[in-house]
Amino acid sequence: MTLDIKICGLKTAEALEAALSGGATHVGFIFFPKSPRHISPAEAGLLRPAARGRARAVAVSVDADDPTLDAIVAGMAPDMLQLHGKETPERVAVVRARYGLPVMKAFSVSGVDDLRAIPAYRGAADRFLFDAKPPRGAELPGGNGVPFDWTVLAALDPDVDYMLSGGLNAGNVAEALRLVKPPGIDISSGVESAPGVKDPALIRQFFRAVDAKPKKNGA
Repeated sequence: MTLDIKICGLKTAEALEAALSGGATHVGFIFFPKSPRHISPAEAGLLRPAARGRARAVAVSVDADDPTLDAIVAGMAPDMLQLHGKETPERVAVVRARYGLPVMKAFSVSGVDDLRAIPAYRGAADRFLFDAKPPRGAELPGGNGVPFDWTVLAALDPDVDYMLSGGLNAGNVAEALRLVKPPGIDISSGVESAPGVKDPALIRQFFRAVDAKPKKNGA
């Protein structure tokens, strides 16, 4: 099985190039003002061309309304939208139809009970992302650098397409791949030298830790 790798929360050309050169199949740009990884549609639009033909550009938002999504799509022309808030299945379906783009729906997971919502989203979302539940008092729904018990994903139907996220780094990604064998992985804070500051050296270290797994070509 090939492995998709998404480096998320990119803000600089240097970090983006490190992700692309390392073999990222997806690169993520975050549009959420509370996040240290927040970027404007115009800034993302300047970075996005470097990914064209090399990786899928993913626009990440949190409970965004239509005008906000309109600006994001117009500003950067993403290949995929990632909804990381409390969007309902109906909202996911509306977003997918409005923009004609595949949608990845993120879920916060701490135990197997959190996976029970998945069936309602099948047919609305094209893919899922499973992240750790944020620590108590955290303002961010993701990117908090904490893992969850990955083994709960064994309860998923085998045909569920997803990315594993939450606390991944060069030190634990091999174990995550061994335990879960996910179709894709997503990393953000695990390749940062400070919150929101991607470190190209850490990005390269992460790819080395993945151990040169076969990767899908970007689109």
